[in-house]
Amino acid sequence: MVGAAGATVAGRGITAYAVVFAVFLYVPVLLIPLFSFNAGTYVRFPLDGFTLGWYADLAGRGPIRAALMNSLQVGAVVAVVSTALAVPAAKAIARYRLPGIRLLVGFMMLPFIIPALIFGVALLAVVNRLDITLSLTTVAIGQTVLCLPYAISTLLPRFETYDRSIEEASADLGENAWGTFRRVTLPVIGPGILASLLMSFTISFDEFYMAFFLSGTDATLPIYIWTQLRFPQDFPSLLALATLILGFSLVMVLLSMKLSGLGRSIARAGAR
Repeated sequence: MVGAAGATVAGRGITAYAVVFAVFLYVPVLLIPLFSFNAGTYVRFPLDGFTLGWYADLAGRGPIRAALMNSLQVGAVVAVVSTALAVPAAKAIARYRLPGIRLLVGFMMLPFIIPALIFGVALLAVVNRLDITLSLTTVAIGQTVLCLPYAISTLLPRFETYDRSIEEASADLGENAWGTFRRVTLPVIGPGILASLLMSFTISFDEFYMAFFLSGTDATLPIYIWTQLRFPQDFPSLLALATLILGFSLVMVLLSMKLSGLGRSIARAGAR
């Protein structure tokens, strides 16, 4: 009885902590869309009125379009490169017991625990040492380092639950390694690949530190927002832009999670 009562109290405490944490973390984020419709320049209650003018103002800003295109280009490259590197890495981790594999996996997962600020400073030092000009290319390289662990983590469960006997059957029927991957493996892990692409693109699109240290004169969208924060008259437009980014990122993450779940279902079906 005492143990059950203690477990109940602990469960209530954890629930209360989770609620407080969620309120502290997400309520300020939810205020961004609210104030993006405020007719006034200043963030305050009560609102000065309702307007869509700040969203219309975004369409006429050339620097925003340029920064958006930069972010889209970098995000697409990072998503493709990260996923392309993650597929063989996840396959090797899941299927082969190589010497030092745990150490290698831990090394690849370092971006999970080391702040992006540290990685940004370190890569900037390397780039300067190699006398490489800062550009969107260096941003893409830095963000690939950050996105690769997420891509591997997304794809790894697909290979761990995948029935290898299907590939063996394909080989027994005379198909070569590439044909087996294209016709057998790829359809099964396809949802995981799409999930990895979406997740990597979303992380790259929202990433700040690598873009700040490695972008040079080509600003991505987060850098543009940061540089405009010192102008109070532009703040309502930035709230509107942040709302659009928030909605876009939420849709991409939810779609990635849905595809990831679909990939697990397909892998289980293949195993049966």
